Amino acid sequence: MHPYFFAMRHIFVVASRMAVLPCLLAAACGTSSTEPGPGTGGNGGAGAGSSGTGGGSGTAGPGGTTGTAGTGTGGAGTGGGGAAGTGAAGRGGATGTAGRGGAGTAGTTGTAGSGGSSCTPPDPGPLVGWAANGSGTTGGGSAAPTTVTTVAALNAAAAGSGAAVIYVSGVLPNGTVTIGSNKTIVGICGAEIHGHVDIVGSTNVIVRNIKVVGYGVGNCALDPSYDATVGCSSGNDAITVERSNHLWFDHDDISDGTDGNLDITLGSDFVTVSWTKFHYTARTDTMGNDSTGAAGHRYSNLIGGSDNSSGDVGKLNVTWHHNWWADRVVERQPRVRYGKNHLFNNLWSSSGDNYCVRAGTNAEILLENNAFVGVKTPSEFNNTADQGTSYITSTNNVYTGTTGTQATGGGGTPFTMPTYMYTLDAGSGVQSAVQAGAGPH
Repeated sequence: MHPYFFAMRHIFVVASRMAVLPCLLAAACGTSSTEPGPGTGGNGGAGAGSSGTGGGSGTAGPGGTTGTAGTGTGGAGTGGGGAAGTGAAGRGGATGTAGRGGAGTAGTTGTAGSGGSSCTPPDPGPLVGWAANGSGTTGGGSAAPTTVTTVAALNAAAAGSGAAVIYVSGVLPNGTVTIGSNKTIVGICGAEIHGHVDIVGSTNVIVRNIKVVGYGVGNCALDPSYDATVGCSSGNDAITVERSNHLWFDHDDISDGTDGNLDITLGSDFVTVSWTKFHYTARTDTMGNDSTGAAGHRYSNLIGGSDNSSGDVGKLNVTWHHNWWADRVVERQPRVRYGKNHLFNNLWSSSGDNYCVRAGTNAEILLENNAFVGVKTPSEFNNTADQGTSYITSTNNVYTGTTGTQATGGGGTPFTMPTYMYTLDAGSGVQSAVQAGAGPH
């Protein structure tokens, strides 16, 4: 445990939480036969991502009158490339064949395989960081969940400031989703939101266990807001946070924002981002006066949008823990102005990047027990002037195959003692833990 915080931490144990609610059940019907005796159902084969396969047909016995039930058992799903979690039910064993004079009865339903997406969301882990400040972040609290399957239904349920817990099921096509105050948005059954999510002027919001895919998958011009005279920066973020506070993003997968993946600006405050994966599809940005060329404006997380924003002073406080900046993220992992940003137990494997963490004007950054693997410039200052107003504190980070700078210090105010309790994992175990645990379950 880091020496700064030994006297003030509680130990948070984050457990795997997979409540199993199978999505599919199936059983075969009996068929007639000229052979007597009880049929025996075959065992289910291995599931591949979402369900165990059905049992084979039962064979006829040498004597008797009525075939008995087949007893197929769904095998454990292997998960394939799917997210870790609890699979849907295996299909039932096939029907035992009929004895003379009678029909075989249906095989029993197979047991659930592992490795698919669960239709019951996992319980949230403990809230750690700035989002726990004050009264904390509770979202919709204990409101009865409602399930939505369309963009229109999600917008209707997430509007206003009334407390609501909203389960999103299925893949929602490109569109804009706006989330009001006192809302919990939870993905189930492998849910995805495509397009753009707005959290503007909202308080007390939780977004967890969901995949958010921006408009700019491989091509910024796919974004309806794209302006070719400007370039990718004219488009939408996958998620935009403005003038909002007490927000918690947990176990999400956020990718391909046209401008950014998750940008937090305009005086927003008290935000925690945990166990979330950020990444991009390959693309370039060759058009417009803000073109970034081969970098493709694959810039993930901007904290503070302007060097001259008096409304940001004392705000933009964000905690980042157990997140993963992965494939093709080039910059802003994150890029910080003004706020106290605490980054612990995160992973950067975004090879081909320009930099990972950048301190802009008046930024106060604390880096603890993170893992930087095969990346360029784990930490740096935006420029000499910003170095004079900002400060980077870095302790016990692990650097494997990195190049470029690991900047620390600065002329600003050091941020070394968060006001909340937290527990540090050893940096040596961060890569395996984050790769296994980040993203929806």
